[in-house]
Amino acid sequence: MFFVGCHLSSVKGYLHMGEEALSIGANAFQYFSRNPRGGNVKPFDEGDAGALVSFLGERGFAVPLTHAPYTLNPCAAAEGTLEFARQAMREDLERLEFFPEAMYNLHPGSHVGQGIAVGVEKIAESLNLAMFDGMKTVVLLETMAGKGSEVGGRFEELRAILDRLERPERAGVCLDTCHVFDAGYDIVNDLDGVLEEFDRVVGLNRLRAIHLNDSKNPLGSRKDRHEKLGEGHIGLDAIARIVNHPALRELPFLLETPNELDGYQREIATLRELRA
Repeated sequence: MFFVGCHLSSVKGYLHMGEEALSIGANAFQYFSRNPRGGNVKPFDEGDAGALVSFLGERGFAVPLTHAPYTLNPCAAAEGTLEFARQAMREDLERLEFFPEAMYNLHPGSHVGQGIAVGVEKIAESLNLAMFDGMKTVVLLETMAGKGSEVGGRFEELRAILDRLERPERAGVCLDTCHVFDAGYDIVNDLDGVLEEFDRVVGLNRLRAIHLNDSKNPLGSRKDRHEKLGEGHIGLDAIARIVNHPALRELPFLLETPNELDGYQREIATLRELRA
C-alpha cells in the first residue's frame, strides 16, 4: 500500500488529526509530541488517543510518526538543556507506549562546538537514558543537512549513534529528502548509489520512514530549506523515482513542505499520480 501524508497540528486532539488527514486524501501523518518551539506538553487524553487508534485501524492508516520538538538537543553542552532533552524524550516515549507500533522521530542534535565525536557519545547516552526495557516504540534518528554543528549530516554519524545504543532493536532512521540532498547525497542523479551507500553504512532494514520534501537550495548547500514538491532543486522527476523505488515504496512518506492543508492535499494527489 502507498502510505502518504503530511505534518498536522495536534492542538485539536488526536482523533481530529486522523479525520483531518482523511479529509485531504492522506493515509499517514506526522505530528509534534509537544510545542515544537518550547517544552510544554498537554495532559494525555487516553480516550482521545484510543479513538484515534480505532479510527486508524478501521481505515488502514500507517502508524503515525511522532516528531520530537526542535528544542530538544540530546548532545547539548549546557547541563540544563541536556537534562531537559533527556527528560522530555523519556516522557514522550512513556506516552507513546499507549499506541501500538509507534515511531518517534528525533533530530539527533547539535554539538555546539564540542565536536562530532562528543556529540555522538552524548546523543547515544541521552537515548540510553530515555529508552527503557520492554518499550514497543521505535526511535528514529533523522538524516540531517549538516548545517552548523548538526550531528547526522553523514550516514556514518547515524551509524555511530546506533552502534552505541543499548536497545538497538528499538531504533531506526527517517530519511529526509531535502536534508540528504543538502548534505551532498545526490538523490537526483544517483538515487541507487545513495541508497547503496546507506545500506552499506547503516542498513536499509533500519530505514522506517521518509520525509518527502523538495529543497530551496542546490546539492551540498547544507542549508535545510524545504520547498514545495517540484518547485525546488530536487524536482518532480526525482520525487517520482523516490516514491517508486523498490527499497522505499513500502515506507510511509510524510510531507514537510511549506504548505497549508489545501497545498498538502494537492501534493498528496500529485504523489498518487506519480506512483506507478
